[in-house]
Amino acid sequence: MKTYYLAIDIGASSGRHILGSVEDGKMKLDEIYRFDNKQIQKNGHVCWDLENLWNGIIEGMKVCGRIGKIPKTIGIDTWAVDYVLLDENHELLGDAVAYRDQRTKGADQIVEGLVSEKELYQKTGIQKQIFNTVYQLTALKKENPDELDRARSLLMIPDYFHFLLTGVMKQEYTNATTTNLVHAAEKTWDYSLIEALGLPKALFGPLSMPGTAVGELTDEIRKQVGFSAVVILPATHDTASAFLAVPAQHNQAVYLSSGTWSLLGVENEMPVTTDESREENFTNEGGAWYRYRYLKNIMGLWMIQSIRRELNGTTYVAGHESKYKSDRQWGFKDLADEAERAEGFSSVVDVNHQSFLAPDSMIDAVCDYCRNTNQPVPKSVGELMQCVYKSLALCYKDAIEKLSGLTGRDYTCIHIVGGGCQDMYLNHMIAEITGLTVYAGPVEGTAIGNLMIQFIAGGEFEDLKSARDSIRRSFDMKEIC
Repeated sequence: MKTYYLAIDIGASSGRHILGSVEDGKMKLDEIYRFDNKQIQKNGHVCWDLENLWNGIIEGMKVCGRIGKIPKTIGIDTWAVDYVLLDENHELLGDAVAYRDQRTKGADQIVEGLVSEKELYQKTGIQKQIFNTVYQLTALKKENPDELDRARSLLMIPDYFHFLLTGVMKQEYTNATTTNLVHAAEKTWDYSLIEALGLPKALFGPLSMPGTAVGELTDEIRKQVGFSAVVILPATHDTASAFLAVPAQHNQAVYLSSGTWSLLGVENEMPVTTDESREENFTNEGGAWYRYRYLKNIMGLWMIQSIRRELNGTTYVAGHESKYKSDRQWGFKDLADEAERAEGFSSVVDVNHQSFLAPDSMIDAVCDYCRNTNQPVPKSVGELMQCVYKSLALCYKDAIEKLSGLTGRDYTCIHIVGGGCQDMYLNHMIAEITGLTVYAGPVEGTAIGNLMIQFIAGGEFEDLKSARDSIRRSFDMKEIC
C-alpha cells in the first residue's frame, strides 16, 4: 500500500496541499487543493486573514479523505517573520499584522537606541529589514503594550496552525531565526538580547528542529477531516524548505528561491557575521540540520505580481480597486511577452528600494522612481515590464558578485527553484546578464523541501544527500547557458 505525506505550503498569495509519495526511489507529487491567501485591512493595519487560511487548511485536508489518499504525516510551511500572540487560555491576542504593514516605521531607531545595529548583527547574523519580528514586537510594545504584557505564548504563523491541528505548541528553529532574536552561533534564543529590548522572556521557549513530531491531530480535527495523522515539523520557513530542494552537486552553485521574494545565496556550515557582511546586508538564516542559508533578500516577483494585479483591477490588499484596470486579463506570460517586445527600454530601478515594499500602486512607484532618477518613464506595459525584469536580473548579478567577495568563492551556475523558475524570459535574461549557467527547476521547490523532511522522518530516505539525489532523478530541470 502506498504511503502518502502531505505538505501544506502557504505563500503570500495562495496555499496548496501537495501529497507526496516515493516510488522506486523517485518522488511523486500530487496537488490536490489550492486556496487563496489575502491581506485585509483590520483595526488600522494590514493583516493576514487567519480564518480564511485555517478554512483552506481544513478543506484541503478533507480532500485527502474524499480521494482515499490518507497522509501518514502532515507539515505546514509559510513565509517568515510574522507571528501571533496567545493569552493564558491559548486564545488569540490582537490581529496577525502582516509584514508589509507600516507600523514598524521608526521601530529600528528604538531598537538601535537599546542595541546597536552592529551588535544585533554580530549576535543574530540577520540582515536589517524593517519588517523583521524584532521591529514588529518593538512597534507593538509602543502601540499596545498591554497586549504584549498579557501574552503568554508567541507562535510564528506555521507554529500557530500546527498548534490548532494538534493542541501542542512548538517553536520551530528555521522560522524563529528570522525574528532577529536567535543567537546565530548558539542556535537558540538570545535571552540577553531579549532582555535588553524589554521583551517578555517567557514568550521564547525551547526551539525544535525540522523532523520533530508535534503530535497527532486532535479529536475535533479528526472528526472534521475524517482521518488521523501525525504533524511533523518541516522547515516551516518556506525559504528553508525551498533551499533543501536545490539539487546542487558542488559549492560553486548559487541558490535562488524565486517567488514573491527572491532569496539568493548559498549554504554554509557556519554563520558569517562580519562587518563587511552586515554592510552588504546579507543574512544568516537557520536551516535544517543547523545549516545556514547565507543569502540576500531581493524584492523578487512581488513587483511583477503587483503590476499584474493592478492591470487586472485589484491591489495586494483585498477589496482595493486599481486605477490601472485594463480591458483584458493579463497573465504572467503576457507580461513577459510585452517586456521582450520592449527590450530597447533602458531605465532600471533599485528593486530593494523601500518604495517598492508596499506601495498603493506598484506601477506608480516604478514610474516615480524613474522620474526621480532622471530616467525615461515607462509609457507602456512593455516598457514597464522591461524595466522590472532588467532591474531584477541586474540585482541578482550584483548580489552574486558581492556573495563571491564575502565567501571567497567563484560561482559557475545558478540553481533556480520555485514558481519563478517557470519564467523563461527572466531565466534567459539572468543567464545573459550574469554570464552564468542557469538550471531552472524544480518548480515546487518549497513543497518538495517540506516533503523531504517528512520523507526522511518516515524512513523513505536515509538523509539529505539521498533525498537530493532523488530530486535529480524525479524532476525535469532546464539548462540555460
